[in-house]
Amino acid sequence: MAFEEKRAWVMLVVSILGYGVYVAVVLARDGALADVDYAAPMLWSIGAAIVVSIVLNILISIVAPEGANEKDQRDREIGRFGDYIGQSFVVIGGVSALLMALAEWDYFWIANAVYLAFVLSAVLGSVAKLFAYRRGFQPW
Repeated sequence: MAFEEKRAWVMLVVSILGYGVYVAVVLARDGALADVDYAAPMLWSIGAAIVVSIVLNILISIVAPEGANEKDQRDREIGRFGDYIGQSFVVIGGVSALLMALAEWDYFWIANAVYLAFVLSAVLGSVAKLFAYRRGFQPW
């Protein structure tokens, strides 16, 4: 398995688990959903996901160092391909947040739309990379 494929697996798993923990914490709180204190759990889940991702990437490079510092042309093209696909959700999230702000929605919904867009971007980009590594990649 290519090192960059391992990194895509880390990104996929950490993104899903981090967002899942955030949603569980927010849903477990009492009160109306829009009135729940969401900022601290959101910041903690984002920060924890970043730290866990860095630590896992370091551990992977220690345990299986072959290819850790090497990227060939195929790795670069697959990485670019996955990033382009994943960025579509960042755009969708940004436009959604803009429309929600113009409609004067509660901050809770705007922040969660942006967070969900970033998570979906990471998940979709990682899945695209994994499919490219597993099923083959043919740039157009």
